[in-house]
Amino acid sequence: MSSPTPQAVAPATSDHPSVRGVLVALSVAMLMTSLGTSIANVALPTLTQVFTAPFQAVQWVVIAYLLTITALVTTVGRLGDLLGRRRLLLLGLVIFTLASLAGGASVSLWQLIAARVGQGVGAALMMALAMALVSEVVPKDKAGGAMGLLGTVSAVGTALGPTLGGLLIGAVGWQAVFWINLPLGAVAFVLAHRHLSPDRLPAEPGKVRFDPLGTVLLTLSLTAYALSMTLGQGRFGALHIGLLLTAALGAGAFVVAEGRVAAPLVRPALFRHPVTGTGFVTSALVTTVVMATLVVGPFYLGGVLGLDAVRTGLVMSVGPAVAAIAGLPAGRWVDRVGPHQVGLAGLATMLAGTAALPTASSAWGVAGYAGTLALITSGYAAFQAANNTTVMASASPDQRGLVSGLLNLARNLGLITGASVMGAVFHAGASTRQIATADPQALAAGLGLTFLVAAAAVATAVVLALVGLAAARRAAPIDHAQATRHA
Repeated sequence: MSSPTPQAVAPATSDHPSVRGVLVALSVAMLMTSLGTSIANVALPTLTQVFTAPFQAVQWVVIAYLLTITALVTTVGRLGDLLGRRRLLLLGLVIFTLASLAGGASVSLWQLIAARVGQGVGAALMMALAMALVSEVVPKDKAGGAMGLLGTVSAVGTALGPTLGGLLIGAVGWQAVFWINLPLGAVAFVLAHRHLSPDRLPAEPGKVRFDPLGTVLLTLSLTAYALSMTLGQGRFGALHIGLLLTAALGAGAFVVAEGRVAAPLVRPALFRHPVTGTGFVTSALVTTVVMATLVVGPFYLGGVLGLDAVRTGLVMSVGPAVAAIAGLPAGRWVDRVGPHQVGLAGLATMLAGTAALPTASSAWGVAGYAGTLALITSGYAAFQAANNTTVMASASPDQRGLVSGLLNLARNLGLITGASVMGAVFHAGASTRQIATADPQALAAGLGLTFLVAAAAVATAVVLALVGLAAARRAAPIDHAQATRHA
């Protein structure tokens, strides 16, 4: 992470009401996307009964949404750079809202899954462009607070989703899980349309070029990887190996293609730069660790500490609640002391929490688990506020949508990988495939191995951040023209 130079940040503006309006609009958009991630999960048992479908089919209501975002978020970010971020954000709001309407009106499971794909398209547009638009309108000395606000809203949506979904299903029906987005989408659209400035498109539109081959190869690779991680819940067979090979071959072809086309989707220089390169990797690593707490927590809390479902849910909510509370203060801390110190402090806090969680849980039970979980998520909130601020500030103005999309892609890949790989590590540590019937000793062993791996992942992130910081002090911010010459 490196300090941005003046040319890499958005100019300050005195139009504070407009800035506030933009932040409210983007916050509502981020709330919708994060609710979309978590609110549908609680409806899955109901949907199995409504559509008389097996769970393996119904789980695609969740998978389709996450898979679509993962496959498209980078591409739509780049499209925002080329076609206009405001217009594509507004388009994303319209698509997400209409897809939510269609989801609630679905009369078959496959119609609902198709609507979730539509929600994923809209969410990808909103997620990819929100941080880019913040970088445009928020003054440099307030950027950290704005990034922290978006992180807080995202955490609130993720934490609120299951509770709100349960209340809506009980009071109205499963359709309300999707229709709740209609008023939210309308509010966000009106605010964004009113407060976002018109897009400044290139002076010579004829020179704007897109990279169809790179787009296809990247989408294919990401889709294959996401499917390999989400199908089978971490149990790998021939299908998963085939998907991983497809992802690897597609990624290799993508790298070769990007080095040869005149206007690549993602320039190799973007990953060679110490700020963006390490920023993407460290974000994926720490998100993988956070996902581990969600994967193994219910089994440990129920099987070892003896909590029922209600109390397990309360303890699990500590993580999102702490992230929501810490996000905005962390962003303001970034503005006051700088992103380097905050980012490294966040990683150090995460490392302490992951290393201590198994021992603290064994020694102090629920209090030990909840306390170390709070350390992990507060550190995560601080790191993400600092990392997002630095990476976005280091991006050239014509690549902000792409860089924002890549940051969201890194987060999604961390979520997907954490759910699959950390789940497999937990099974390996417990030495059983039947976690539901494993004894407390086996579950405790699984927890220990999982967070040993998690601590190693955070330690790797610390090393990468330090290496990136040292290299960034000798490097200039990313320049689009230079990247073109050296791609």
